[in-house]
Amino acid sequence: MRYPALYPPPAAPHEPEGSGGIQNKGALSVSLVSTLIIADDHPLFRSALRNAVAQLLPGVQIVEADTPQALNQVVQEHPRADLILLDLRMPGVQGFSALITLRGQYPAIPVLVVSAVEDPAVMRRALDFGACGFIPKSVGIDTIGEALHAVLEGGVWLPPGVPETTADSDSGERELAQRVASLTPQQFRVLMMLADGRLNKQIAGDLNVSEATIKAHVTAILRKLGLYRRTQAAVLAQRLLRAEAGTLAPPPAADTDEESD
Repeated sequence: MRYPALYPPPAAPHEPEGSGGIQNKGALSVSLVSTLIIADDHPLFRSALRNAVAQLLPGVQIVEADTPQALNQVVQEHPRADLILLDLRMPGVQGFSALITLRGQYPAIPVLVVSAVEDPAVMRRALDFGACGFIPKSVGIDTIGEALHAVLEGGVWLPPGVPETTADSDSGERELAQRVASLTPQQFRVLMMLADGRLNKQIAGDLNVSEATIKAHVTAILRKLGLYRRTQAAVLAQRLLRAEAGTLAPPPAADTDEESD
């Protein structure tokens, strides 16, 4: 699939050196930007986005990743990267899990989501989970430049017409999303395993820690999220795995038996 909006217009006729040729037209004036990471599994879109970034930020080092595993390796190799452009829908990634994991492990690196999802509620939820902006894949290079400039200057960017916040009725879910973002990376891993209905013993085996450690994590997770039962946390985790989830609020605590071991 071709994404024509990302491809710059045909180059103008060659101009003499020093005349301000097309190769630098539209370049951002953001200073001290050295490394940018693009994480997207689609090779054509990744290439188009790379070309757009190279035109907008001449001289910046662009590093690519096409899987969550490759992204983790790339970020370990470039812990001082200036920005990550993240696709929400890479294979093996569910919902906001990659975003939350990145923000937990590398809080100093801002993350700008680039996604085919164009639901304003999903865009705002991404901000709640720590993203600094959200670029729809349908936009053109000028809009990408606007978003990059805003984010690299320390701001937040959403498409025109999409408010960062909505009515007060959404404030509770926004607070819950921010609480999820406050979990440590290990606590978030445990929360995701709760979504699969796994027991403490099973989680402990997967993470190579003791059951007592998992119990402590579950207790901390419930406290941070303001929940009372692990079943509530499991339902919340399942909703986190769906990027299009319309609601995050877990159901009221049911009078069901909880794991006692």
